[in-house]
Amino acid sequence: MDLSEKHSLVHFPRDRRHIIRPSTQFLSAMAIIALVPVIFAWIYYKLWGLPILPHASFNFNAHTSGFPSWIRITHFLNYILLTLLMRSGLQILMDHPRLYWNMHCTPGSEWVRFTPLKIPLDKHWTARDDSRYLSPWIGLPGYRHTIGMARHWHFMSVFFWILNGVFFVILLLVTDYWKRIIPHDIQIFKDAWIVFVHYATLHMPPEPNGFYQFNPLQSLAYFVTIFIFSPLMILTGIAMSPSMDNRFKFYPLIFGNRQIARSIHFLGLLSFLGFLVVHVTLVVITGFTQNMNHIVLGSDDTHSRIGIILGGLAVTFLALVCFVAHKIAWRIPRKVQHFSAKLLAPLNQLVFDSLKPRVQYSEKDISQYFWKNGKIPANTTWEAMAQNEFKDYRLKVHGLVEEPMEFSLKDLQKMEKRSQIILNHCIQGWSGIAQWAGVPMSEIVAHVRPKPEAEFVICWSFGEGLEGGPYYATHSILETMQEQTLLVYEMNYGPLPTDYGAPLRLRIENKLGYKMVKWIESIEFVESYRKIGKGEGGKSEDDEYFGFSAGI
Repeated sequence: MDLSEKHSLVHFPRDRRHIIRPSTQFLSAMAIIALVPVIFAWIYYKLWGLPILPHASFNFNAHTSGFPSWIRITHFLNYILLTLLMRSGLQILMDHPRLYWNMHCTPGSEWVRFTPLKIPLDKHWTARDDSRYLSPWIGLPGYRHTIGMARHWHFMSVFFWILNGVFFVILLLVTDYWKRIIPHDIQIFKDAWIVFVHYATLHMPPEPNGFYQFNPLQSLAYFVTIFIFSPLMILTGIAMSPSMDNRFKFYPLIFGNRQIARSIHFLGLLSFLGFLVVHVTLVVITGFTQNMNHIVLGSDDTHSRIGIILGGLAVTFLALVCFVAHKIAWRIPRKVQHFSAKLLAPLNQLVFDSLKPRVQYSEKDISQYFWKNGKIPANTTWEAMAQNEFKDYRLKVHGLVEEPMEFSLKDLQKMEKRSQIILNHCIQGWSGIAQWAGVPMSEIVAHVRPKPEAEFVICWSFGEGLEGGPYYATHSILETMQEQTLLVYEMNYGPLPTDYGAPLRLRIENKLGYKMVKWIESIEFVESYRKIGKGEGGKSEDDEYFGFSAGI
């Protein structure tokens, strides 16, 4: 099989079926949440009649009228960035198309899945095998298992989305415009309920001229979207960081656990989509021409079609942005990878890379099912050692060290043994808790004594990467000296199984799983990783455009 065929099977599979299978409990809960307010509105209407609309809310306020240029510009940028965020987010989701309320991710326990596949019990089935194809009309960059590029677009988009949001909120607060959005009188909640009763009972209320004032329900909807949903999306995104979760155990518990945060993140996406549908619908049915002039031109003109024309051009521009983003992702992916790294490196170094893991779980927390990943080595040397229970295995440690050494498994087992029960974070989105035991990497470092010029440690695997060639990953020497960085030969109080990396694998708990090399053949100390492979610091980084920093 040539390399192009390998890529074709991964990214362009024959099986492109889509399915959405939410659990009955979830559908019931969503139906209750959606219907209860409507039912109460109808009860109110039948008992007391249609309530009188709050006229005071429609009064003209000269200080908060109009749509100044800063609102129109941030609105336009938000519209583009949210689209890129949603499309890349859906692509990321499809790499593990299951959502859970539990952090063990046991197949069958998901509350919704977007795959028709059930986990086969008679074969080596990996999380990558479970990933699904997504049309490039929907996802960015589209196709299957393109999570590396999708993450670059997602993180770059969220970076500029947050900047845009901060700029908007600052200007909102330093002007009187905040009075149109932020509740400053408890009466607005009662007034919003009255407006909702009108909508729910199909009595469309007369809309105020949005150029001067929003109705109470609109104001609350904008407030919730800007000041609740948006921060929640950021905070739940951070809750999927191994650096954060394995440093501060309380943080994912704010949401329940890591997988609940992931589910909330997805539900937040649906909330934004729902808001967008309602928002656009109301713009169209309550005076399309005038409303478009409001947000495009900052004018209250009721006759000019310029706002509609420019709005149509904005939609065309968005389609062009999506098309160009897709082409860039596939034609110059390395440049996207490098630009993303330069843009986000200061933040990664300041926040995620600086967090040293220290969280431990208990035995009762260990997952009953732990997803597999990676190709079992098709290597005659490894296969022969596996048949002999790795009695002939020798770990070669070499490179820029004073004392190059080789260690058998027995040698390693005689060294200090450290055990930890920890939450594993996969780049695809699944998680699981396992017990791991082995030699602290700091012990190996102490034995071989790196030379002063050595800055990085490369772990080489018997296994292969996507394009063939040995799998490898690079870490700084400082990262390997962390207390929870281990070379493990034990999993869940037994010998490390071959599916999970025997005879030896790396555990470095403030990183995503692709940085934790399985089936380790050798360890090399180097000054720079730029001349290794394609120079990106790892096989996943070289072939699949993953980020070098894997703290989130």
